[in-house]
Amino acid sequence: MSYFKSVGFTAVFALSFLMSGCGEKNGAGGNASGGNSVKSIPLPQPPCVVDCEPGKPGGRLVVATFGDPKTLNPIIANESSSEEIHRFLFWGMVNFDPIKAEALPGLASSWSVEADGKSWTFHMRTNSFWSDGQVLNADDVVFTFNDLVYNPDIVNTVADVCRIGKENFKVSKVDDYTVRVVTPEIFAPMLESFGSVPILPKHVLAKSVAEKKFTSAYNVTSNPEEIVGSGPYKLKAFKAGQSSLLERNPYFIETDKKGQRLPYIDTIIYTIVPNQHTVSLQFLQGESYANERVMPDEVEHYMLEARRGKFTFLDLGPGIESYFFWFNENTSSDEKTGKPYVDPKKSKWFTNKKFRQAVSYAIDRKSIVKSIYHGRAVPAYGYIAPGNPKWMNTNLVEYGYDLRKARALLAEIGIKDHDAEDHLKDADGNTIEFVLNTNTGNPVREQTALMVIEDLKKLGFKVTYQPVEFNTFINRIEYSFDYDCGLISLGGSGTDPAGHMNVLKSDGFTHQWYPRQKTPATPWEARIDELMNDQIKTLDLDRRMKDFTEVQAIINEEMPAIYTIWPISYAAVRSDLGNLRPTVLSYYRVTWNAEELYFK
Repeated sequence: MSYFKSVGFTAVFALSFLMSGCGEKNGAGGNASGGNSVKSIPLPQPPCVVDCEPGKPGGRLVVATFGDPKTLNPIIANESSSEEIHRFLFWGMVNFDPIKAEALPGLASSWSVEADGKSWTFHMRTNSFWSDGQVLNADDVVFTFNDLVYNPDIVNTVADVCRIGKENFKVSKVDDYTVRVVTPEIFAPMLESFGSVPILPKHVLAKSVAEKKFTSAYNVTSNPEEIVGSGPYKLKAFKAGQSSLLERNPYFIETDKKGQRLPYIDTIIYTIVPNQHTVSLQFLQGESYANERVMPDEVEHYMLEARRGKFTFLDLGPGIESYFFWFNENTSSDEKTGKPYVDPKKSKWFTNKKFRQAVSYAIDRKSIVKSIYHGRAVPAYGYIAPGNPKWMNTNLVEYGYDLRKARALLAEIGIKDHDAEDHLKDADGNTIEFVLNTNTGNPVREQTALMVIEDLKKLGFKVTYQPVEFNTFINRIEYSFDYDCGLISLGGSGTDPAGHMNVLKSDGFTHQWYPRQKTPATPWEARIDELMNDQIKTLDLDRRMKDFTEVQAIINEEMPAIYTIWPISYAAVRSDLGNLRPTVLSYYRVTWNAEELYFK
């Protein structure tokens, strides 16, 4: 899973790279790669044929967002601001359809598994090329896993979903277009997890690995021509604080049923705007073509405008994203300064289960639903949202708004007296005070943070609100650990529990409250590690569900994250975009299949 910069409202808007409109064409492929037209580039063998409606090539799709990508390197990225762009640039061995929950051929045309359930063979396509025209083959796959994902010197989120326990998969080359993968045990989500890992080019990045500079490779300051990928688009230009311009990759492997190479749309432009309201304004003014995340307070207005024929409004129902806040439970110390990351007196509070449970009881979730979401959400108490009913544990404790219960729990751990300003104190006489961070540019998230703070003030806490820029916030969570409490959302993991390994396991990169633990800090985290490792080693669905149900029950009791609401998902899109398959099962509700979209 990765961090979402919005509660999530991403839309589309045109600035510096906007020309004249979606109907203008650059030709069926232009001369985007050294003068080679699409027609002159041989198709991969066997062809990768997509089951979509044949569309018309050409046009521009403009997408607005707030916040630049932090990196274009998909191996080390862990935030939506980066994924928003790099998802177009790279492709995996398997292309997973979130709506059908089906693994489809990607860079690999086919695969098989032996009777032991652990030995896999992936067959790649000949005539596959990188966006710079160089051959793409098994060497690149082996390099991606052995030199990048499993490299101990490269801290990344991908490894968490491509190993069992602490054992990596053995990835080897059989021949130029055949890859063999052997897992330590049966690995149930093999195709969705291993198969979807973005493959990176050895000929471009091997030098950076040898020089131990990979983490700075494919940076936003890199020359766009140096960012070589195999996805439907490649980077044409990037201007910090302004826009990212993507142009079609003439070597992309997919075609439609008529043999027309995808993608259809020539260029995609992501432009930076100040906040979510500006995103919405530009869409309603017709300067953008899709709003993947309509804000809850604007639904009526969107429905009215949609009835006038300006665009199509989509009510997608409950999603799969989780919305929550949490306390920094990192008990380690900064190696440079020797100082603990968290003030010891605060750490004593944050690591206490009853403290966290008390906070959960103090949150008036129904008021958040009513005041901020205008009734278009439901209170959340657990890890898995209603958009993923297959894996959701519905028998969890509901921490309803109850200050009396909250105060009783605090009293049990010695937090019951008050200071001169009527704030609660712990047994050592320390006032319960801390700072709550969230990211700027997202009014819904900021309003939620303010309501949470007001609820905690009613409990007797002294809480300071400190919103920060999104990527700065992510850096605090993942690297510097200099924060007390954070409010954000997570998603992008798919529906299978394997996609949550980097969040739920104690050594996971996105284990927010205390990431990358060398050994589990608590017995309950050790138990979750055990359950998460066990559930991926069996094909018995009932057993997997039993294990993951227990994981959710542990999270519900220990409350390392205090879940607030599950919102209803809405989107809006121009009516002339074809091959739309909107879904809440992807963070990118409208553009997850951008290579298939076309202007009618």
